[in-house]
Amino acid sequence: MAGTVQQSSRLGRRPGRFATMSEINVTPFVDVMLVLLVVFMITAPLLTVGVPIDLPKASASNLQGNEEPLTVSISDRGEIFLQETLVGAEELVARLLAIAENRTSRRIFVRGDRTVDYGAVMTVMSRLNAAGFNKVALVTEAPQSQAKK
Repeated sequence: MAGTVQQSSRLGRRPGRFATMSEINVTPFVDVMLVLLVVFMITAPLLTVGVPIDLPKASASNLQGNEEPLTVSISDRGEIFLQETLVGAEELVARLLAIAENRTSRRIFVRGDRTVDYGAVMTVMSRLNAAGFNKVALVTEAPQSQAKK
């Protein structure tokens, strides 16, 4: 019996006790998903254009498009906003061309407050048209009867 050594497990433990575990712990995954859900629920309402405008009501269908349009807003005091940035009427076209990378085919939404002068809205639209922007649309709110459908 010389030369035969019986191998015992380390420290008297059974062999195979430290085998790999084949179960997946989903608790950290669920925790991350819940945090992401809360973050998106908080930030989603903030993604809309932040200039407070009282839009007129109209019953027209929504426009469909692939890329996000640029938004020009005219406040009740006649101030012009490009997205959320206050701009002067003279610099509006230059900034739009810079943002659109000189692509006048970009869609532009004009949001005019209900109480703003019609001439102010038409002045902005004529400047956009003169600069070559032909895809200009007016933004309105749906009437209450259509909004509930």
